[in-house]
Order: sequence, then C-alpha cells, then structure tokens
Amino acid sequence: MSPRSPSVNEELRRRSRERLLQATVELVAERGYAATTLADIADRAGSARGLVSYYFPGKRQLLQSAVHRLMHMRLEEGLLREPRTEDGRQLLARAIDAILGLAVTDPVVMRTHMAGVLQAEGFVQCPEQQKLGTMLRETIASYGSTDVEADYPLLRALMMGAVFGILMPGAPMPMPRLRAELFRRYGLDWEFGVPPGGEPPGGTDQDSMLQ
Repeated sequence: MSPRSPSVNEELRRRSRERLLQATVELVAERGYAATTLADIADRAGSARGLVSYYFPGKRQLLQSAVHRLMHMRLEEGLLREPRTEDGRQLLARAIDAILGLAVTDPVVMRTHMAGVLQAEGFVQCPEQQKLGTMLRETIASYGSTDVEADYPLLRALMMGAVFGILMPGAPMPMPRLRAELFRRYGLDWEFGVPPGGEPPGGTDQDSMLQ
C-alpha cells in the first residue's frame, strides 16, 4: 500500500480535530465543564487520548476553540440562509441574531466559555477564532464600516456583552431587549434577521424600543 499523500493526511488531521471540538461542546452541554474530562472527550470523538494533547495544550483551550467553532458555524449558517442577501444591514442583523441565539440554545456552553475567557488563561487565538473574526470583519465591512479594524472589536464586545447579560446568574436580561439595544445602535430594522416573537419591546416604533 502506498503511503498517504500530504493532502490526505491533512484532511484526516482536520477531521480528527473537528471531532474533538464537536465532542467537547456536546459533553460540556450534557455534564458541565468540571465533570467533562479529556479522556471523555477523546472517547466521544473516537480518538486516542494522546491526540487531545497533540492538538490542544489543555481543556480550557480546547473548550475555547470548540466554542469559537460553534460560533462561526452558527454565524455562517445565519449569514447564508435563504433567502440569500448581500444587504449589509441584513447581514449584520443576522450576525447579531446568530451570536445572541447561542445564549438561548447553548447556555451552559456559552456561560462556561465566558467564564474561562475572564480567567487567567485569557483569550485563545486559534484557527476557529480566526475564522470567526474574519467572518465578523467581512460582515461589518458589508454593513459599510470605513474602519473595520476599529469597528470589528467594538461589534464583538457589544455582542458578547449582550450574551453575558442574557446569561447573568440571578439577574438575566431578556434577549429581545438586548437585541433591540444592538439594533438601535446600528440602525437596523426589528424585522431584519430572525426577530424573537412578535413586536419589538415597547411596540413597533423603533424609537420606543428602550422606553
């Protein structure tokens, strides 16, 4: 049997990494972060335990990469859903809804992720985060930004702040209210993206959203 080509080996490594990332999200959602071990993740992914350490320096870094993958997958799904659009305001609305939606559909994973980012390990730069960042930069550029490198981190901070508000233990903010704030900030119509429920908070008047 002839040896595998470099491209085949690269694809196998990519798939192996993807399985580990997916298994991490699934297990943390089911059991919580503390109860999920690297051995559990390897077993769920059908991988050797040593592969986890080969790809990731530790469990916290693995989780951050896994969540960044989840975020860019959900973002891509939202941006490309039918009907397709190139309208920058529509795309920004879809991006906001995709990220805020994760706080509703995956609260345990997102809460754990944000807690880890605020701890000593800090923010992990990884291929998944870079892909997410590229997609958000392209979105804010389509919206009409003339200074993407300044506007991208602001958008990221505002969205993650809204996610934090939704997930705040003991004092959560309603997602529609935070969505309304972001839509007002960027001048987006409530009907853009995927509106939660019916009318905006406070009625249909865009100017009354926060009253």
